[in-house]
Amino acid sequence: MTRRLLLTVLVVANVASALAVVHARHQHRLLFVELSRLENVRDELEIDFGRLQLEQATWAEANRIDQVARERLGMTFPSDDEIVVVQP
Repeated sequence: MTRRLLLTVLVVANVASALAVVHARHQHRLLFVELSRLENVRDELEIDFGRLQLEQATWAEANRIDQVARERLGMTFPSDDEIVVVQP
């Protein structure tokens, strides 16, 4: 009787262990798929960040600022007679 009980406990433990392994492998696969998806999102965000840095550098370029100041704001360099030098 005790052998039969021991055998039953061992079989149940073995089945439970097998089910735990299957569950762990399934979780591993799900997490690996999520990791791959997040790595793709990260790569896309890095590409977008690079584009934005390039765009920012273009907009901040001195020639671009000068062009916008002249065209949109009507700014010009002062003529020689408009320049006043302040002496201390």
